[in-house]
Amino acid sequence: MFPTTRRNFFTQSASLTAAVALPAAAAGPVTRQPGIKLKLGLNAYSFDKPLRDGSMTLADAVRFCADQGVDALDATGYYFPGYPKVPTDEYIYTFKRQAFVNGVAICGTGVRNDFAVTDAAARKADVQMVKDWIVVASKLGAPVIRVFSGRKRPEGHSFDEALTWMTADMKECAAFGKEHGVVVAVQHHNDFLKTAAETIRLIDGVGSDWFGCILDIGSLRQGDPYAEIAKLVPYAVSWQIKEQVGRDGKEEPTDLSKIKAAIDRSGYRGYVPFEILGPGDPRPRIVAFLGQIRKAFAI
Repeated sequence: MFPTTRRNFFTQSASLTAAVALPAAAAGPVTRQPGIKLKLGLNAYSFDKPLRDGSMTLADAVRFCADQGVDALDATGYYFPGYPKVPTDEYIYTFKRQAFVNGVAICGTGVRNDFAVTDAAARKADVQMVKDWIVVASKLGAPVIRVFSGRKRPEGHSFDEALTWMTADMKECAAFGKEHGVVVAVQHHNDFLKTAAETIRLIDGVGSDWFGCILDIGSLRQGDPYAEIAKLVPYAVSWQIKEQVGRDGKEEPTDLSKIKAAIDRSGYRGYVPFEILGPGDPRPRIVAFLGQIRKAFAI
C-alpha cells in the first residue's frame, strides 16, 4: 500500500472519473431514439457536369435546394476550388453563410480517398487528406464526411489482409473526426466493398461511434438489393438514394416504397440525400425524382 497524499488523491480521483466518463468505443449499429425522422438532402454530385465546367457553382446548388424546398445539400469536396487542397476560410465561411441565409443545411461533404492500395505512403497521404477535409467539414458545420474504402481489390493480397490495414486507417480518421465533431462514414461503392456484410465487417472493425455508413442504394449489386439495403439501415448515418438499384449486376428502377419499408422496420433519424446520374440537364430529372421520393416517403 502507498500512502495517499492530497495530490495522489486528486490524481487517482481524476483517473477514475475519466475511466467512468469515457467508455470503450462503440461498435455495431448506430444508437438512436426509436422512430423515424427524415430530412431531404441533395448530393452535389447530381450537378457533376455543370459544377465541373463552371456553368454552375456550389452557391447555385444551394439556391436550387432553396427553390425546391430541399432541406440540405451534401457539398462534395470535389467541387470546392483547388480540391484536393482545402479551400480558404473566406470561401468556406462565405459558402456557409449563403446556405444558412437560404435555409439550407450543409448535411455533409466528401473526398475521394483510396485505402485499398498496398503503398503505405500513399495511404498515409490520403489519411492526411481526409483529416484536412474533416477540419473543413467542421468549419462548414457539416456533421459527416464521406470516404471510400478503395477503388479495387489489391492484386496479390487477400480481402482480409487489405481490410486489416484499411481498418487501421479508418480508425485514425474516425479518432480525428471525433476530435472535431465530425462523423466519418464509408460509402460502399461496389469497389473494394461490394456487399453489406463486407461493409459491416469494416464498421465493426473500426469500432467507433464516430464511424458509420453512407447507405448507397445503387452500389449493392449482388443478390437482392433490398435485402442488402435492409442489413445496412441500422449502420447508416446518411444515404445516397438513387434512381436505380443493382440486382445480380443488372440495373433496375428503384422501388422507393421498398426503401421506405426498410427504414420503417429499422428506424432512421436524419438526412436522406438523393442523387441522379447520367448525361443531360440534371435539373428536370432532379425535380422529377424529388417528387417520387416525397410521395414514397411522405415528406
